[in-house]
Amino acid sequence: MGAYKYIQELYRKKQSDVLRFLLRIRVWQYRQLTKLHRAPRSTRPDKARRLGYRAKQGFVIFRIRVRRGGRKRPVPKGATYGKPKNHGVNELKPVRNLQAIAEERVGRRCGGLRVLNSYWVAQDSSYKYFEVILVDPAHKAIRRDPKVNWIVNAVHKHRELRGKTSSGKSSRGLGKGHRYSQTKGGSRRSAWLRKNSLQLRRKR
Repeated sequence: MGAYKYIQELYRKKQSDVLRFLLRIRVWQYRQLTKLHRAPRSTRPDKARRLGYRAKQGFVIFRIRVRRGGRKRPVPKGATYGKPKNHGVNELKPVRNLQAIAEERVGRRCGGLRVLNSYWVAQDSSYKYFEVILVDPAHKAIRRDPKVNWIVNAVHKHRELRGKTSSGKSSRGLGKGHRYSQTKGGSRRSAWLRKNSLQLRRKR
């Protein structure tokens, strides 16, 4: 087994004494830093490499913390207006997972970079911490690399905002078989439109 395999096995047992101690120290360290900051290197090099990261020019890693749990609807004194169906303020849960939200926040802050992927690093009672892999599309080392230069194309701008990353896809209901019939035709929206459009075909 190579070194990365050993690191991977360590992270599979997060309740082990070694990792509990390590994560506790890391969480304390991350709490002292700002909520979004550039990491000098990957905390989990094995995971980062599996997701496409390479330790070369043009690749950047940002660490971000996201508050755990749902969000309260930001309305003055709970006045939502409209129908009772939409009166909820407290028990609302986001459709996307916290990892996708983390990617979005990093992507907005670093507009000139492309979000490649992200992974979990640590968590405590209040926050989850993620590391987001970003790629500089203007860097020559990226543009000349045939394995990663697909991300240079303009169509991949802000892919994290459109649910194109790994964590973003998970909430879009894409898949095969039972439970995935809501997205036949490409997306939930297109499936809904097709099912709610009356088509009276003329027989000729």
